[in-house]
Amino acid sequence: MPAEPSYVIVGASLAGAKAAETLREEGFEGAVVLIGEEHEHPYERPPLSKGYLLGKDKRESIFVHPEDWYASRDIDLRLGATVTSIDRAASQVELAGGERVPYDRLLITTGSSPRRLSLPGGDLDGVFYLRTVADSERLAAALRGGGQVVIAGAGWIGLETAAAAREYGCEATIVEPQPGVLQKSLGPEVAEVFAALHRSHGVAFRFNERLSELTATRHGGAVAGAVTSTGAELPADIVIVAAGATPNVALAAEAGLPVDNGIVVDESLRTSDPGIFAAGDVANAFNSLLGRRVRVEHWGNALAGGPVAALSMMGKDASYDWVPYFFSDQYDLGMEVAGLPEPGSYDEVVYRGDSESLEFIAFWLADGIVTAGMNVNVWDVNEDIQDLIRSAAEVDPARLADPDIPLTDL
Repeated sequence: MPAEPSYVIVGASLAGAKAAETLREEGFEGAVVLIGEEHEHPYERPPLSKGYLLGKDKRESIFVHPEDWYASRDIDLRLGATVTSIDRAASQVELAGGERVPYDRLLITTGSSPRRLSLPGGDLDGVFYLRTVADSERLAAALRGGGQVVIAGAGWIGLETAAAAREYGCEATIVEPQPGVLQKSLGPEVAEVFAALHRSHGVAFRFNERLSELTATRHGGAVAGAVTSTGAELPADIVIVAAGATPNVALAAEAGLPVDNGIVVDESLRTSDPGIFAAGDVANAFNSLLGRRVRVEHWGNALAGGPVAALSMMGKDASYDWVPYFFSDQYDLGMEVAGLPEPGSYDEVVYRGDSESLEFIAFWLADGIVTAGMNVNVWDVNEDIQDLIRSAAEVDPARLADPDIPLTDL
């Protein structure tokens, strides 16, 4: 009898874990090997800059599945293992110790890594990057000690860690090269809501500046200050680098797979090699709903992409047609975003409710069609917003802004 097929997943991430789960739920009976560099079993990353960082979420709550779940589903979970190469001709991956693991189908879910700062003093103690559980735990321990925090970057991670710093009683200053917060994520209109929120909680901003040097204490070794591109000198007991992320594409690139801001995959999350797939942060995927390629680093992308990749690996019809989704919690503000409200993708912003009250919905429109929406401290409406986006129907902005008209009636 022929051997059972073996499906290998490189990256014990949320996307990888959800792919393994889907394979078993859909009846795949062959070998499933899930390989991860970290020693933690797969976990979700959003709590690392939110509830877990603040000590509000228990450690066990961040994991995708209980530790014994994998063995109970006959999933070969290999932690602390690094895949060093993909041999496409032999259909094998090689591990750091030299072991070669054969595959019939291969899924790459290696995620992304924080963009590093290359500047004098960048390797001092007290400089933090946030990607792993261990990163979050080290940062939380430092923040508990109070002091002056300088954050490089006013994106989502920068803002969430600033909120955490303030809740721990630290002083916080954000240094951002752009003229405002979240410029690439929301555009200037709605992003100002978040800038005002943080100012009201005592966060200082230095826009149109970047860090140029970190200085050490008199005895050296630990960060004591940060110098910006304008020459400003800021006291800093802690520096958090939140300057974006880069996809971990080295394995794919070295194997000769097309790479362009991520691993290039089609709407089934298949690469140019019919036996290799990619999902999550690392994938630059064709979204059939949006009609273009997108690489999204948000939690919802991994949650949706893993199952699509698993179905495709099994030869089933599956399409990456999800509405991009993201959520954030900062102070007493909770929000969800559906769609990608990037600058240049819209020509109008419509508000339902008062944005200054921090209880509203914002809609981004292009030619009268809702392309994205964000609900702030308004709940149980995100699915309706996603339905509006999927419909691609032209809407009346006045009706869209009227809170007495249900979104389902638009």
